[in-house]
Amino acid sequence: MGGFLAVTFIFCNLLLLPYPSSSLPLCTDSRAPLTLKSALKFCSYNGSSCCNSTEDSQLQKQFQAMNISHTSCASLVQSVLCARCDPFSSKLFTIDSAPRPLPLLCNSSVSRSSSQSSQATNDFCSEVWDTCQNVSIFNSPFAPSLQGQAGAPVNSKFTELTELWQSKTEFCNVFGGASAAGSVCYDGKPVALNKTGTPSAPHGLCLEKIGNGNYLDMVAHPDGSNRAFFSNQRGKIWLATIPKVGETLELDESNPFIDLTDQVHFDTAFGMMGIAFHPNFAQNGRFFASFNCDKGKSPGCTGRCSCNSDVNCDPSKLGTDNGAQPCQYQSVIAEYTANSSTSQPSSAENAKLSEVRRIFTMGLPFSSQHGGQILFGPTDGYLYFMMGDGGGVGDPYNFSQNKKSVLGKIMRLDVDNIPSTAEMNRLGLWGNYSIPADNPFSQDEELLPEIWAFGLRNPWRCSFDSERPSYFMCGDVGENLYEEVDMISKGGNYGWRVYEGPYPFDPTLSPGGNTSINSISPILPVMGYNHSEVNKKIGSASIIGGHFYRSNTDPCMYGRYLYADLYAGAIWAATEDPENSGNFSTSTIPFSCARDSALQCSTVPESSLAALGYIYSFGQDNSKDIYLLTSSGVYRVAAPSRCNYTCSKENVTALASPTPTTSLPSHAKQLSPVTVILLFALLLFMASLA
Repeated sequence: MGGFLAVTFIFCNLLLLPYPSSSLPLCTDSRAPLTLKSALKFCSYNGSSCCNSTEDSQLQKQFQAMNISHTSCASLVQSVLCARCDPFSSKLFTIDSAPRPLPLLCNSSVSRSSSQSSQATNDFCSEVWDTCQNVSIFNSPFAPSLQGQAGAPVNSKFTELTELWQSKTEFCNVFGGASAAGSVCYDGKPVALNKTGTPSAPHGLCLEKIGNGNYLDMVAHPDGSNRAFFSNQRGKIWLATIPKVGETLELDESNPFIDLTDQVHFDTAFGMMGIAFHPNFAQNGRFFASFNCDKGKSPGCTGRCSCNSDVNCDPSKLGTDNGAQPCQYQSVIAEYTANSSTSQPSSAENAKLSEVRRIFTMGLPFSSQHGGQILFGPTDGYLYFMMGDGGGVGDPYNFSQNKKSVLGKIMRLDVDNIPSTAEMNRLGLWGNYSIPADNPFSQDEELLPEIWAFGLRNPWRCSFDSERPSYFMCGDVGENLYEEVDMISKGGNYGWRVYEGPYPFDPTLSPGGNTSINSISPILPVMGYNHSEVNKKIGSASIIGGHFYRSNTDPCMYGRYLYADLYAGAIWAATEDPENSGNFSTSTIPFSCARDSALQCSTVPESSLAALGYIYSFGQDNSKDIYLLTSSGVYRVAAPSRCNYTCSKENVTALASPTPTTSLPSHAKQLSPVTVILLFALLLFMASLA
């Protein structure tokens, strides 16, 4: 088994080479583009840009200092400098992971596989050369030393291109390039991607019921096998075997992998919120649990209160909430280890009950909206921790916008390098972890070092796309109007409580002060829905963030982002168009249970919809199949034909109309190269609704 996994791992890494990264709008500092309130004055960008007015002014001063007398050349150089403001500047200024001082200039026709608009078919690099070759430019941005390339020696600060480069060919070999699949080049205008037209929504989502258990969390086993961990809100984790088509989940409720119920405070809004297994779990056996404890009952429940003087909050003035004192309940991340006597923890069937280390402990001001999901980033190996605003109507203390508060935030922690006590105290850390060097606090001194993104109300079910890890999606629970899905980026502000989704929010209580609507540039949701869209009488309860569908089981669902509402009255499929643009269109899709499902399914009265009860979260296994964890059991997305849904891409004859006793071919025969690539990378994590 170990030899097979090693060969598979090497094979996966080789397959990574031909696939370029996506062209998701992103700035050179890895942040999302700003939403401009008005157009920039010097650079012709409006709506969305990687520059604010200050940076726009700085580029104008740089340009004016060049003292270019030739009008046409000056216009071209201005546009090249302004490419720094393009929403796709990260791709324009980064080639093969190496930063560039100038963007990649288009110098050939766009490749057929490129996502970039056909506007980039002109040879812009040649245009720059032909127009500016004999024009003097002070401190030329095209100097060879800037690119680290050999060129003619520079004898004067006023230079022409012909003094710097021997020919157009040499110049464009350094500064030029073609747009290729997943990349972009600059042609003198803001980058535009091909709009192919939104494909029609799938006819329906077919589900097969594989288990009757009630779980909140599902995490694929990091060893890449057909196993997964399931956990419930009370504090138990089980190791299960994923069944073949037509069979049931192999999970022994009487034999949990670990039972933490004695440590976990369980109530409607409390319990075990998430589990995460270290990317190297198969070798080191490390895993983490996020749960709530009650300091009145547990001696180890002693975290600092999140309502404190640093955030202008006095816990003595909060009063009780549902009978609980402020910070009586704590949010905890604890580390545990597999109970294995061998050198291969992946073979362990249970874990040690004693904590290895308390990673994080924090007192909660109120009794709701405390998130708690944890997951490891698939490319950086850091632990992401999703924390709600702590509760209260309308985030009364404005914790989500307060950069000194850990509430209403997504945190990013390094749990592999544990600092000394002195270092933790110096940085004011909340526990045993260190801070990744590229966390955004280095660019914003007011931001706590743990914080990766902020301005969230209650992030509920986040996931990384297994094929495009830069797509980090989070469902964020609304207050009383809008449920949203956000695309999370470094240092991003997602608006709460200044905004609820795309709408300005008017708080009724403000003991913690307000943040003015003109003082922030929020990143708006990429998708979502109004409460009234789900149930006009009582509204929706809470959004359940999902996953991009990357399995071959339903080829018509491939590449779409699936999410749902707790009430199970609606499931949405979101399609990105143009591809890699970050622009999504959504539609509700019907869902029903396969007629040959291993376990009997019931339907909603007077409807063909499967009766799921409440949808708690989505899960994903190592074959990229998607699961729904609900109050009525565990469901897996099945082939459309099993529910009589039409999908032109499905090879129905190959399925041979499976029955409860038949199965599809093995995973190895079903997986495409792209699916295999990240077989070991994605850890999927889920928690309970607050």
